[in-house]
Amino acid sequence: LSADACITSTFVEGRCAIGIAPPGCWKSVFVNTDEGGVAWRDRTNGDWGPVLRDENGEALWRPTFKDGTYAEPYRLKPLGSLEVIDRETDTLVECGPNTCPKGEKIKHSNELPKDDRANRLVDSPHVGKWINRVPFYWSGGYGQGIRKSANSEVKDLMFEFFSYVNSPITSVDDIVMPSWLDDWRYSQLASYERNYQKGGWNYDSWNEHQRVMKYALSNDVNSALTLQLPGVLLYSRDVMLDQFQKYVSGESDMETVKEETIKGWNEATLVYGKINQLDSYRATLGLNELSTYQKCTLHRQEMDAIDPAICKEATDNSTTIIIVLCSLVGAGILALVLYFFYKRYKSFQAIKKAHEQLMESTLNEATRCLQQLDYPLHLIRADEFVNDKQLTQHEVMRNSHRLTVLDNIKDVDAFVLAGKHVVFFSHQWTAFNHPDPGNLQYNFMVSA
Repeated sequence: LSADACITSTFVEGRCAIGIAPPGCWKSVFVNTDEGGVAWRDRTNGDWGPVLRDENGEALWRPTFKDGTYAEPYRLKPLGSLEVIDRETDTLVECGPNTCPKGEKIKHSNELPKDDRANRLVDSPHVGKWINRVPFYWSGGYGQGIRKSANSEVKDLMFEFFSYVNSPITSVDDIVMPSWLDDWRYSQLASYERNYQKGGWNYDSWNEHQRVMKYALSNDVNSALTLQLPGVLLYSRDVMLDQFQKYVSGESDMETVKEETIKGWNEATLVYGKINQLDSYRATLGLNELSTYQKCTLHRQEMDAIDPAICKEATDNSTTIIIVLCSLVGAGILALVLYFFYKRYKSFQAIKKAHEQLMESTLNEATRCLQQLDYPLHLIRADEFVNDKQLTQHEVMRNSHRLTVLDNIKDVDAFVLAGKHVVFFSHQWTAFNHPDPGNLQYNFMVSA
């Protein structure tokens, strides 16, 4: 149930056995909640808290395994389909290794890993069949921004906010606690002891969760993105969610839900403009906009509503273009035959000339590299380097005239023939205002 744990009480009242929602929603149900939830994760006494109970003290819902023990929340793999569309026949066909290359076979419980609690569940009636699972990437991410004209104090505040959100304590440790952050990075899923244990998760729940998350985030699965259009909440929340809740509560049947959803989506599309939405949606799929002619052919009514002259002009232009093209086809064929033989001769001459130029250029470059440097070589005396007690910025040494500069190969040869030695170190800046604030790299250089 999309975002059901956040919006309605359908799941926590025991009316559903499976929920589909952003991970952040489930944290309010299963992790450190003071009220509501199938099983409260109150770890103050080291044990699970009680399940929800009715006015008579009876558990509203207490799912159990086959052996009768309480079934703690279990992280399922993404749902999928046993059939897929055959693009050639436009029909549904059974999923298999060839039709679903990223699918998988539904396993019997005794085939699952020993640490997977699903091996205690009732086996699916579809054991042995192939399923095409599709992880749904619910959100494209959250973004924060600030206008360029804002004053410096506000900009500094926004920078501090970004730094806070991306700091290790926030982006890793806090994602298990009740917050608006969800775990989607490998670093956030890596350690049970670091945060999940403190957040009230038992080891089995964490292990199942991180295993499914890593599967869903891998490159070996299909994936589905959320609708990426202007007014997405109007389509999904205001239209679909309302109809879905009516269906769950028994206020509407499926056919009514379909009709009202189609009606609501058409009304939402009118608000933003069908052609604009079409262009935006194709862009999210990496496709180019349809041409004016295609839009007029497929969506003439909407195009005329924008400007009746657009499609009329496009139709007239298309007729003129067809006549002109037919007239040119005959002459074009003859010209192409002559042009083909001419191009073959010119191509041979061009290839021959290009080869000769490439050989000459390669030889010239090789000769140049034997006689000059691409960049000057800057050196500092070894005793001065040691006496500095730290890595000093290049600009500081340059301004204090402590660098020896060799501009070409001849200078380098003369320097070495004079009995002097050159030692080269490569290092990395580890701070914004100092190349090596802890002297870690510098000490290794001196000891070497």
